[in-house]
Amino acid sequence: MPASAADQLHRPLGSPVVNARRVHGGYTPAARWIVTLSDGGSAFVKQAVHESVVGRLRREHRTYSHLSGPWLPDVLGFEDGARPMLVLEDLSACEWPPPWSTAKVDAVRATLAALETQPVPPGLRSATGMAEGGWPEVARDPKPFLGLGLCSAPWLEHALPTLLEAADPALLDGRALCHLDVRSDNLCFRPDGQAVLIDWDCAAVGNPEFDFAFWLPSLNLEGGPAPQDLGAVTPGVVALVAGFFASVAGLAAIPHAPAVRDIQLRQLEIALPWAADVLGLDPPDKRP
Repeated sequence: MPASAADQLHRPLGSPVVNARRVHGGYTPAARWIVTLSDGGSAFVKQAVHESVVGRLRREHRTYSHLSGPWLPDVLGFEDGARPMLVLEDLSACEWPPPWSTAKVDAVRATLAALETQPVPPGLRSATGMAEGGWPEVARDPKPFLGLGLCSAPWLEHALPTLLEAADPALLDGRALCHLDVRSDNLCFRPDGQAVLIDWDCAAVGNPEFDFAFWLPSLNLEGGPAPQDLGAVTPGVVALVAGFFASVAGLAAIPHAPAVRDIQLRQLEIALPWAADVLGLDPPDKRP
């Protein structure tokens, strides 16, 4: 950690930084450290290292400042500037999935249910913005999606009318707090089993069913249950999840976040047949 950054942390933490260990994770271009303080305490620090993260880190801090609950990390400070730093509770002692167990799946479901009762922070965007792109974008230009090799052109031509009709953006409308990026790298478990949800820069107000549906492909990808085994989800919401991944997974790599397209593709590999199943379509045929 640069000495200038360590000096800035003295004010919010109330104790000098004596050691900083770089940690890796996430898909956004941010520097992450676990810092040890002279008083024996520790903290997690996330700093924007690319312009694309600056606004997101500020949004995340604003959202945290209006939320409270055992499903959140403690916020220890925020230092704004050209490269803002968000300082949170050190969650290193928590358990980070995978592997998954029934108890962990239930704990995440309980946390998502708790969000529905949380007062919505002021100024949050509407989750309907997540409907941008999706199957309409695939219909406009199917080449990036077809280039992934997950289905043939004839399958897509047959399925698109059903997918387009089902993926109604109005299904995202609602009045609940939504995280909109529920995945294992944004989840951990305290020793008492409480699920903690981090990275709130995508938070919005909308239909909480989308958070649950969005999580299920990554859960299955990591050895958890198949989406169909965790209860019914509105078919149109499933179509929206699959459409989101379908419209972005085949695009060019993001230079400052090169791992994003791969994880989107891997989630699409689960979300696409799930959508076909709940909509009564033939399974994707995966022919070139």
